[in-house]
Amino acid sequence: MPILRTSRAQHRAGNLTLGNLLAGLGERSFGWAIVVFSLVTMLPLPPGSSVITALPVLVTTLQMTFGFAHVRLPGPLARLRVDQNRLRRTLLRLRPVTRRLERRLRPRLPALFAPRHEPLLGLGLLVIAFTLFLPVPGSGWFPAISLFVVGVGLVERDGAVVVLGLVLGALSALLTAAIVISLAEGAEAIMG
Repeated sequence: MPILRTSRAQHRAGNLTLGNLLAGLGERSFGWAIVVFSLVTMLPLPPGSSVITALPVLVTTLQMTFGFAHVRLPGPLARLRVDQNRLRRTLLRLRPVTRRLERRLRPRLPALFAPRHEPLLGLGLLVIAFTLFLPVPGSGWFPAISLFVVGVGLVERDGAVVVLGLVLGALSALLTAAIVISLAEGAEAIMG
């Protein structure tokens, strides 16, 4: 697993921080960051928390849109020390799930991952992340799930999974728009 190899090397060098780990993962850092940050937004948190939990996803997709080589975190977050043993234990606990996923996922549609397509892909993900960022009741899970699917596709370089995630993301953006329109019409009817 690339994340374990990278973390081991950095741990031996004594510089295992969240920022260094993501930099060491290179372009795959976008996939890993999107997977982790979208999972955080799916946690059962109080209403309106998505405004805070969606910020890292928004920043990650914005950096992808602007063609960054890897995810760059703000200073304090980038300097956060990572416990290599805890990271290893967590990833090994997830191993049964990741093994099943790896059997089904494989490199497909490689053209989708060409550097020239990354900004366009980042822009699509930015739109989905923006719908996640909006504090619209009942709409947060759908963009988070679609971002998670895209993130897994990016990590495994499976273009078919990325396309599936983008389609789910487009549907979630339409759902969010429908909810916003419905709320606006309801508010107008009450005030009118």
